[in-house]
Amino acid sequence: MLLNLDSVPAAYKNYVKHIDEPDLLQALRISGHRMQELVHSIPAAKTDWAYAPGKWTIREVLCHIMDAEWIFAYRALRFARNDKTALSGFEENDYAPQANASGRSLQKIASEMAHLRASTIDLFESFTPEMLSRKGTASGKEISVVTLGFVIPGHETHHRKILQERYLIAK
Repeated sequence: MLLNLDSVPAAYKNYVKHIDEPDLLQALRISGHRMQELVHSIPAAKTDWAYAPGKWTIREVLCHIMDAEWIFAYRALRFARNDKTALSGFEENDYAPQANASGRSLQKIASEMAHLRASTIDLFESFTPEMLSRKGTASGKEISVVTLGFVIPGHETHHRKILQERYLIAK
């Protein structure tokens, strides 16, 4: 199923605009591969570095990406199963300090990211076209299962670019 950009809530348009691949499963695979390449290129000495005071460290950004993927996939599962319960939002700045980012090695984070993405792909492969078209309410906005699917690689790509441009640039 293709994404209709007109149906993407404004809060997520900045994420899905990063996705050029029209096939959802391929978009998930490509972004996951690109993220793995990036994570494996991060120097160990930079994992706890932030580009400015008050910003997350590299490990915190990576854990945030995973937290968001878990949440978006959970929402997709609920809506695909025709659950009409409105789902609350989540405050990323409350989650980040609770993610135990500094207690996880970069290698462990990379492994977790790969396993999570494989599970996300398995989940979306299990959805029928009808399930992908279903909608639900999350964070006060109506969103479809397929849109949530594209938000996952879009959100990841957004943060991958931030990591490349603000954290890993040669100085």
